[in-house]
Amino acid sequence: MTVRYVGFWARVLASIVDSVLLGMIVYPLAYAIYGDSYFDINNTQLVQGTADLILQYVFPAIAIVMFWIYRSATPGKLMIKAKIVDADTFEKPETWQWIVRYLGYYISIITLFVGFLWVAFDQRKQGFHDKLGRTVVIYDDAVEPASEPALETPSPGPAEAPGWEEPRG
Repeated sequence: MTVRYVGFWARVLASIVDSVLLGMIVYPLAYAIYGDSYFDINNTQLVQGTADLILQYVFPAIAIVMFWIYRSATPGKLMIKAKIVDADTFEKPETWQWIVRYLGYYISIITLFVGFLWVAFDQRKQGFHDKLGRTVVIYDDAVEPASEPALETPSPGPAEAPGWEEPRG
């Protein structure tokens, strides 16, 4: 079986796309609720209220895990034609794997992002969150049985095209 794991930079691109999309939803809502003070750089509060907790932590967690459950990828991963699969079977992971994987993001962040950087050095391109959730990120067309030859229909050459005949003796 041949598998193409998605590398560090492709995953960074997918993450940026996902962050921008989430930001396009979260920040206008935060501004509508909290006004200019929400974006004040002198504000050192980690969470500014219940709505902020929901917008910054609960909503993204639900949105991301739901994308994983229903599409096996976030919009950024879909854009690069990647999907998240079980590390052993290459099938769709179970719900507990998605949840553990998401919680693993926080471990990767707490370790000063080493958990994400690990993707660049790991043989299977797994970050800490992937290892904890027992998942890998592969290109959507990446799992092909090595023993089955690909079926190809030969394209007709000039001698086989309709109206063309080989000269006969």
